[in-house]
Amino acid sequence: MAVLRRAGGVARTQTLRDSGVSKRQIAGFVARGQIVRLRSGVLALPDAPADIRTALVNNGLLTCASAAHYYQLWCLTPPSRLHLSCLHGRGSGYANHRERTVPVHPYLPLVGVVDVLVHALQCLPPVEAAAMVECSLRRGDTVRHFLQERLQGDRNGRARAALDLVTGCADSAIEVVARVLFRGAGFHVETQVPIDGVGRVDFLLEGFLVVEIDGAAFHSDRRALRRDLIRNNRTILGGYLVLRYSYEDIMFHQEDVLAEVRAVLSGRVVR
Repeated sequence: MAVLRRAGGVARTQTLRDSGVSKRQIAGFVARGQIVRLRSGVLALPDAPADIRTALVNNGLLTCASAAHYYQLWCLTPPSRLHLSCLHGRGSGYANHRERTVPVHPYLPLVGVVDVLVHALQCLPPVEAAAMVECSLRRGDTVRHFLQERLQGDRNGRARAALDLVTGCADSAIEVVARVLFRGAGFHVETQVPIDGVGRVDFLLEGFLVVEIDGAAFHSDRRALRRDLIRNNRTILGGYLVLRYSYEDIMFHQEDVLAEVRAVLSGRVVR
C-alpha cells in the first residue's frame, strides 16, 4: 500500500515486486479489494487518480497540462483532454507527446519537468504555456536556454514565440495573462515596479498608470482592506493614477479592461 501511495496510487506489478512485495501478498490485497488490477501488470489503489490510472493503462506518462498539478505549476484552466507521453504511439482519446529529452520523474508516472514545459510550449495556447514556464523558471527548475535548445527548427516557431512571452517577473499566473494583454495592446509596460512609500506595484503603464491585479485573497479581512486603502491613497499622492482588476476581469472581460486603460491613458502619455 505504501509503495502504491508513493507512486500516485498506481504502479506496475514489477514495481511492487522490486520493492519486496511477494506475488502472494499482491494476490491477498487484490482478493480483499484493497488494490485493484487495472490490467495485466498494472495495480492501483481504489481511490487512485483517474489521470494516473489512464497513463499506466496506456503504458505512458503524464505530461503537458496534465502534469502541471503534480509539479505544482501555474495552470490557468484545467486541461480539456489528457496529455500523455506514450513511446509506442498507439491508443486514442488523449494528446500524445512522444519525445522525451530528460529523465522522467523518480516515482510518479510523469515525464521530467523540462519535457512538460517543452510539450506545453508546443501544444497549449501561448499564454497558458507561458504561465507554466514562468512558474518553473521563477522556481529555478530549469533555465531558458535549456528550453530553447529543445525548440529548434521551423516546426517550433510557435513554441519559441510562446517562450518569448516569459519574463520571469510575475508573481502569479494571472499576472502573466495581464502582462501579455497590455503589451499586446501596445502599451509601454513595466512590471513589479517599486514606488517610494508604496512598495512594488504589479504594473506601471506609460510611466504613470499603476494597474494592480487582485487575487482571490484580496481583502480577506478588515486589516487587509485598510492596508490596501492606504497603499492605494499613497500611490495617488505620489502622482500616479490607479486601476485595480480582479482575476475574472483579466480572464473574461479583457476588452472592457483595455477600454478603461485606454480611456485613462488617452489624455496623458509620459514615458
